[in-house]
Amino acid sequence: MLGHRSLIDVEEDVIAFRELVDAECYRSAYDFVCQVLQPACLSGEPEDLLQLPCRSFCREFWNGCGNRLSDRIKRALDCSNFPEYADVGSCRPKPGCVQTLQSKALSPRICDGIIDCPDLADEKNCAYCRDGYMHCGVGRTCIPYIKRCDGKIDCPNGSDEKDCLSLAQSVRAVKSQPWDTPHAAKYNSEGYVVFNEKGTIGKLCTENLNATMPATEMETVLQTVANSLCTLLTYTGVKSVEVRIDEEEDVQYVHMEDPSATEITFVRAPCPSKDVMYIRCSELECGVQPLRNKGKQGLSKMAEPGDWPWHAALFKEEVHVCDATLIAESWLLTTASCFQGQPKAEWSARLGTVRLSSTSPWQQERRIVGMIKSPVEGSTTVLLKLDRPVTTYSDFVRPVCLPSAQDPPSTNASQCNTLGWARNRDMLQRVQLRHSAMERCENISIASVNGVCTEPAYSVDDCNEEEVAGSPMLCLQAGGQTWALTGVGSWRIACSKSGIERPRLYDQISSNIAWIKSTIS
Repeated sequence: MLGHRSLIDVEEDVIAFRELVDAECYRSAYDFVCQVLQPACLSGEPEDLLQLPCRSFCREFWNGCGNRLSDRIKRALDCSNFPEYADVGSCRPKPGCVQTLQSKALSPRICDGIIDCPDLADEKNCAYCRDGYMHCGVGRTCIPYIKRCDGKIDCPNGSDEKDCLSLAQSVRAVKSQPWDTPHAAKYNSEGYVVFNEKGTIGKLCTENLNATMPATEMETVLQTVANSLCTLLTYTGVKSVEVRIDEEEDVQYVHMEDPSATEITFVRAPCPSKDVMYIRCSELECGVQPLRNKGKQGLSKMAEPGDWPWHAALFKEEVHVCDATLIAESWLLTTASCFQGQPKAEWSARLGTVRLSSTSPWQQERRIVGMIKSPVEGSTTVLLKLDRPVTTYSDFVRPVCLPSAQDPPSTNASQCNTLGWARNRDMLQRVQLRHSAMERCENISIASVNGVCTEPAYSVDDCNEEEVAGSPMLCLQAGGQTWALTGVGSWRIACSKSGIERPRLYDQISSNIAWIKSTIS
C-alpha cells in the first residue's frame, strides 16, 4: 500500500505510525496500521489477493487521525482505493463489531436475525446458530454446510437451494469465498458452469455429449442448457456458449444424464477429456427480487435484506437526508429538492442495506460526482452520477426497471408501494399505495402537470415510518415478476394522525424516459 521497497522505508513509516497510535487519535488505530503495513493474503485467481482493511474502517481512521498524516501517507491511504466488504476478495472489517453495538446500547440487535456486522459476528454463535454453521442471510436460521444444495429447502427464503449451478472462473475461486452464508458476494455473468452439491464443488463435463450425439444436435443442447442457466441466474439471455479444455487441477465433475429431458439430472463421473462448458450471459434482468421468487404476496411491512435491492440512502456529510433508486450501474434517480438551498458538500449513496446504522456484508457505497436535472416541464427529477459503476451486482444490489414512455403510472392499486424509514429503529419499511384524485394532493402541495397523486392503501395507526425526499413509487409490471420505478417523491413526508393520512405526490417517470436513456448512453 505504501510503496515500501526496503526495510529502511518501512522503519521510517513505522515511526510515523507509532506516533499516531501513541496519540490515541483513533481507538482502533493500531489494528488499522498493522493491516495496512502487513495485509493478510487470500488465495484467488489468477493470483492471490491482498486483504486490506475495509473502506469504512479506513474512513473511521481518517476521521480520527487524518489531520496528523503526512501528505505522502495521505495519498497512499486514500480510502476510495480500499475495497468494500462486498467486493471480490473481501476485506478486513474493523474488529469488535459486537462490542461496538453493545457500547452504543444496541445489544437487542445481537442475535435478532438481521445482520448488522459485515462478518456476520452479531448473528453467529447465537442460540440458533452454532459454531461452524452457515447463516441463511435472513431471519434466525442457521444450517450445517452439508445441507447446502441437498435438494431440500432448509432456509426460510430458500437461499440454501439457490445458485447450486452457477458461473465462475474456477472452482478455486468459489471455494475461496466466505462460507458463512449461502449468498454469493457477487454475480458472475460469465464463467465455467460450476455445480455445488452438499458442499462439494465441481464443473459440468460435456464429454458424454461428444460421444453420443452429432455436432448440430450437441450445439442445440448446449444453447438450451446455457439459456436455462442464464435465465435461472436472472440474466436476459445468452451471449455465447463454448466447450473448453479445463486446465484446473484436482476438480470433480458431473455429466448431464439425459440433456433432452424436461428436467436435467446430473451424475458424478470422471472427465478424462476435461471438456467443460463456458458460458457468457447477456445483461442482468431489471426489477427482479431474486430472494422473492415465490411471489410478492409474502412481502412484509418491515423490509428484509434483498427485498428492495435497488434502493439507495443518500448521505450528506455522513447524515442521511434523502433516498434514491439505482437504474443503471453508474446512475441513480432522485429529486432536485434534495439539493435545493444546500451548500456544496460531499454526498454519498449507500446500497444493499435495510438498517441505516448497521454495516451489512452486501453493503456498497459510492460518492456522487454529478447531477443532471430533467428538462421535462413540471418535473423535479434528477439523475446522479456515481464516482464508480456498481459492477458488483448481487441478490442485495441490482437495478430497477424503468416504465415505458407510453405507460401512465400503473393504476393497479394493490401492486404499488413506496419505501420509508422507521424513525425509532431506522429500518426500511414499505407503504402500499393506491391512486387518488389530484384534488386531494392540490390541497397540500403545488401539483404540476407531471404529478401523480396517491394515498396509503390502508389506514393504519402505526406512525413510525417517514418518507424522505427521493423515495420511490414502485409498481409491479405486467406478469407480476418485475418492479418498475413509476414515480419519485419530491418532499419529505412525515407521519400524520390515523384516519387523516396525508396523500403523497410523486413525479411521473414515464415522461422522462427519453431524457434518461439519452443521458445514460
